[in-house]
Amino acid sequence: MTADRHAADLAFAVALAERAGRLVASRYERVESIDYKGAKDIVTEVDRASEALVERAVRRRFPGDGFLGEEGGARPAAPGRRSPGRSGRRSGAGPADGQEGAARAAPLGGGRLDVGRTWVVDPLDGTINFANGIPYFCFSLALVEDGRPVVAVVRDPLRRETFSATAEGPAMLGRRPVVVSAKPRLADALVALAVGGRAAAARTRRLRRAVRMTRSMGSAALSLSYVANGRFDAFCQTVGLSAWDVAAAGLIAERAGATVTSLDGGPWFRIDATTPSLGVLAAPPAHHARLLELLREP
Repeated sequence: MTADRHAADLAFAVALAERAGRLVASRYERVESIDYKGAKDIVTEVDRASEALVERAVRRRFPGDGFLGEEGGARPAAPGRRSPGRSGRRSGAGPADGQEGAARAAPLGGGRLDVGRTWVVDPLDGTINFANGIPYFCFSLALVEDGRPVVAVVRDPLRRETFSATAEGPAMLGRRPVVVSAKPRLADALVALAVGGRAAAARTRRLRRAVRMTRSMGSAALSLSYVANGRFDAFCQTVGLSAWDVAAAGLIAERAGATVTSLDGGPWFRIDATTPSLGVLAAPPAHHARLLELLREP
């Protein structure tokens, strides 16, 4: 069996997700401040603290790697930076744990995130749920190489569950491999669904008639990860997703056997999607084409 060249990166990401998850869980139902990023988008001090923890760790371990976080902007990889292979060794010094200010992501400037290695983090996906005491949210971290996710971890800090995958390996829940639902009939499917854009109501009705039930849970990354072990038979959000929402969970679902695409059937991930501009459908191969047809705008 060929060794997974991203095994060391995955181990780093899993350990980091567990640390961030402990931080998030420790502040659950103890939120001290809420800021408003938009009419329907909020951020808490926990989002910021979780992201700062991750960026400090990435800078120490992989100082030449790029970083993209929902709360802190973008920092491209150092010129010529490529995968360190399986060594995972530090190639230079980074800031100490206490130097949070030095670890904030710099503006992107003229650099490109689709070149070299970039760590993409959603420090708290499902912030509205978290702020309202609803126990459905997660931490998401992915390593993207040359524009393609290659390492993925999604951590549910309350259930203490970790979904993970690499581009070469299986999808895992903890230490157990997982695969997508094998239900033969679409009519039996439970689908995580959020439809926007043109004719949203009509498209939603059309799809609901074809499946058993739909749910909208408030954390895209966690719902998309649930496709990997069949808790959801499929996931679809037609609008409103950014790179950090799907980078990890999309790879996990894909490695579990799902067909994952954009809503036009093309690639599901773009690292330059730093505004909510992505739509994603993940489903077992037997049902993906039919779901895509049902979701197309009239």
